[in-house]
Amino acid sequence: MPVTIFTSLLMTIIFQIAYTYKWWTIQEQIVPWGYMIDVSFAYGIFTVGTFWIFSYTSHNFILYVIVNFIADSFMAYIALPLLGVLGIAKYENISPTQYLFVMFALSFIIYGYHQWQKKIFVDN
Repeated sequence: MPVTIFTSLLMTIIFQIAYTYKWWTIQEQIVPWGYMIDVSFAYGIFTVGTFWIFSYTSHNFILYVIVNFIADSFMAYIALPLLGVLGIAKYENISPTQYLFVMFALSFIIYGYHQWQKKIFVDN
């Protein structure tokens, strides 16, 4: 669970950076402040996806990296361009490859955070 909460925080920060540098625009939002943070993505599918990927793959770093790369590639090259076609969100000042790099780098930060958490919390 700490990884999931940390991931939500990181996604909030990434969305704030993306808004400032106009990496993408969100054309349809579900809450009034959704033009900055896509709530359904940052606190929904990304958080849930991270939870499940982490639950099933964190025991094997190579598997974790491969699954994250596949999931991030799907988001960068298929899902987000589809959202552009649907008029929900579109890339602006970031390419799909740059988006992939940001999200894939995030997976290493999350894994490092998990390793740190394992060291500081001892099972009783």
